[in-house]
Amino acid sequence: MLDLLVKSPSDFVIVALIMVISIAVHEFSHAFAADRLGDPTPRAQGRLTLNPLSHLDPLGIVLLLTIGFGWGKPVQYDPYNLTNHKRDSALIALAGPLSSILFAVLAAVLMYALPGSGMGVILRYVVGLNVMLAVFNLLPIYPLDGFRIVA
Repeated sequence: MLDLLVKSPSDFVIVALIMVISIAVHEFSHAFAADRLGDPTPRAQGRLTLNPLSHLDPLGIVLLLTIGFGWGKPVQYDPYNLTNHKRDSALIALAGPLSSILFAVLAAVLMYALPGSGMGVILRYVVGLNVMLAVFNLLPIYPLDGFRIVA
């Protein structure tokens, strides 16, 4: 990521902002799903917000901005507050990658609906970064969402 800062500082800022927003949307989606499925933990911890400050892990964001690999603050939930522990835990895990895919689809639709609007570069970054975020998080490796979905 630092090479992007040197090559194109404006692209670095765009990518950094998109990643911060994308991580916030991803983690908010976990919190929203847990809340809707009956667990008050994310609400009590102030995670039912799109404010990135509630979802960013300090070390995760520093590493994201320097080496291009980072993470958000995981959403905590209590499986004992869920009606069907196994199914609902999988749904909570799926909510993050699903939101990333939906964010990418929305950006792609806007990209084709608004040709020549000057937003093409930004929307292409939104699509690419969110598809990568979703695919990576769906890997069935602990502690990623994919592991929690298949567990």
